[in-house]
Amino acid sequence: MSAVPARGSRVAQCAVVLMPAGLMLFLGTWGIRRQDAIWRDEAVTYDMAHRGLADLWHTLQHVDVVHGLYYLLMHLWFAGYDATLRGAFGDAVGLRLPSVVAMTVAAAGVALLGQRLVGRRAGLLAGLTFALIPVVQQYAQEGRSYATVCALVVWATYVLVSAASRPRKGLWAGYTALMLAACLLHEFACLALPAHGAAVVLARLPRRVRRAWLLASATVLAGLAPLAVFSTRQSAQISWLMWPDPLQLLTFAVLAALGIACARVRIRSRGPIGLRTLGIPLLLLPTLLLLLLSHVEPAYVDRYVLYYVVGFALLAGAALARLLRPAGERGQTRGRRLRRATAVALLPAALLPVNVHLRSPDSRVDDVTAVAHAVRAMAEPGDGLLFMPSRRRIWRATLPHEFRGLHDLALAKSPLASHTLYGTERSGDAIRDRMLTARRIVVAGDPDDQPADDSDQEIAKRSTLRAAFEICGSREVRGARVTVYGRAGACGGSGGR
Repeated sequence: MSAVPARGSRVAQCAVVLMPAGLMLFLGTWGIRRQDAIWRDEAVTYDMAHRGLADLWHTLQHVDVVHGLYYLLMHLWFAGYDATLRGAFGDAVGLRLPSVVAMTVAAAGVALLGQRLVGRRAGLLAGLTFALIPVVQQYAQEGRSYATVCALVVWATYVLVSAASRPRKGLWAGYTALMLAACLLHEFACLALPAHGAAVVLARLPRRVRRAWLLASATVLAGLAPLAVFSTRQSAQISWLMWPDPLQLLTFAVLAALGIACARVRIRSRGPIGLRTLGIPLLLLPTLLLLLLSHVEPAYVDRYVLYYVVGFALLAGAALARLLRPAGERGQTRGRRLRRATAVALLPAALLPVNVHLRSPDSRVDDVTAVAHAVRAMAEPGDGLLFMPSRRRIWRATLPHEFRGLHDLALAKSPLASHTLYGTERSGDAIRDRMLTARRIVVAGDPDDQPADDSDQEIAKRSTLRAAFEICGSREVRGARVTVYGRAGACGGSGGR
């Protein structure tokens, strides 16, 4: 007789994990190709992952060392993917599939964490909430490290909660390993440590537990220190960051306000670390600390601390579990429960326009694929080629064959030969001389509303085009403008608008 309840309990426990994970997997694979559009950061991942290990090592000594471990993992992934699946699914799926898997694992971890902190129903709803958050779906479909970092922080948090309940050396070792891996994938994962520390302190855990957490955190920071120190040499890479994006700040503000409102719902936590004790610091501290750091040196981008949404999901899941508790429980009538359940069920429908937009090429800064196709459509064999500014040379990384037959007039050393992301360019005078030998030049550049770089090379490109060439045709694509310039009489009606 006792086997039936036990079997039912096991099924319910599996459902807590499988339903959020299944939803996240569905949402992650839905529209994953995004019409084969790849944006510039994903193009960097593709380029770096396809370099040989020796070339990758030399490049990381000059640029992007903070993503070195991720590029290595993607190099290993593509070694198998290109040989078996690329022909069937293409490059875009190969870039994004690891992130989909990582977010699926993260959703399962959020569900288990919610179950451990509050209960089964709260865990299920926390996992489902996590999967439905638009920013989670966005980074589940990007070929960058942020989804993997989020998954590692989720599971490190789960292990921390487990270690607080039953301190074991193995659990503390697991927590240390997970957090160190997250930090090595992206340095700002270390901002989860203050959130964890706040939870440990607020929970008033025994001294031996606090000491164990301090030792684990010190080990993580010590392991991260060499990378952090070395990466300061490459800090110019984020010089493009100015004040935080208003939309990203608004997203954080909305989730923070909703999370705090959910925390006001009466919730009974299990174990020594309570839901509010963990959820509120995880929701607020990483972003607030990064914003504080940005006053010293601009560094805030929401994806750097993407894992803050885990705090919101935990608080929202527990609040929903309380509001949607079965009819017959204290203060809960069947009609009230039905109205609340209907309101909650309408939320995914309200988010549908956002979710559809995230799966279109227009949802990202630019479309590398569209740029490459536009260049091929407008160019003629033997044309000159310029990227303005030079860092837009990454646009050719995923589809180099579309640029075949064109002469990159500014390029001195290729990205691979120079161990850089974008290659090195000739002097301004040399670029001007080479441009004047060309009959036609195809320019792949930023849209008109973007500020122009003031380097000698970029000034030489702009001044020579104005003085010696006329516009034959221009085409705007997502995040770029492709323009054909010709010497007098060279246009002949080609290029098109």
